[in-house]
Amino acid sequence: MSLDDVLEWVDEGSSEALLARQVDLSRLPVHIAVIMDGNGRWAAERNLPRVEGHRAGIDSVRSSVELSARLGVEVLTLYAFSVENWKRPPAEVAVLMGLLKRYLRLELATLLKNNIRFRVIGSQRELDSDVCSELDQAQDRTASNTGMVFNIALNYGGRAEIVSAARRALETGVDPSELDEARFAGLLYTAGQPDPDLLIRTSGEMRVSNFLLWQIAYS
Repeated sequence: MSLDDVLEWVDEGSSEALLARQVDLSRLPVHIAVIMDGNGRWAAERNLPRVEGHRAGIDSVRSSVELSARLGVEVLTLYAFSVENWKRPPAEVAVLMGLLKRYLRLELATLLKNNIRFRVIGSQRELDSDVCSELDQAQDRTASNTGMVFNIALNYGGRAEIVSAARRALETGVDPSELDEARFAGLLYTAGQPDPDLLIRTSGEMRVSNFLLWQIAYS
């Protein structure tokens, strides 16, 4: 991947082109994790309904996924819906789930074209059956892809993930004396993947919000 390759994707003289010239393409992150927030504030600043902020966020997801894959990033993890997000108004939750389904229907062909493997991390038990159906289809259709892994964290909580891993250790009869960090990591949703070396929060706030608590120890 060269600078000339990257500059072909952006408009000459744009802020993206200026940024591209500052990036050391020989030191790209292997795993990028992103806490997606600030959609509501973005909409409020423009006197738009909150849902318009979420729609704009979907557009950002589309471009982020495609660009990351083209740059050669190995893993991209997006925090889309936390376990705490169920506390939002039901109408807003319904909109978020609807946007997710729409994204999967429209972008599945793009994921396949770009050899991207789609995975869900988090518990699907609380999700509606129609949402689970779309998620399962996307995971099944891209399972044999060998390019970038695109994790979407849905109904996800870092503490809940650690508790789930501990339960799996107990259920499978792991001897406590044999349980080390590497083996425990193999019980997490992200088993087999490198830990994130770059964590981004799109709003700029300095909080991790219960996201990948085990995995971001050295991010």
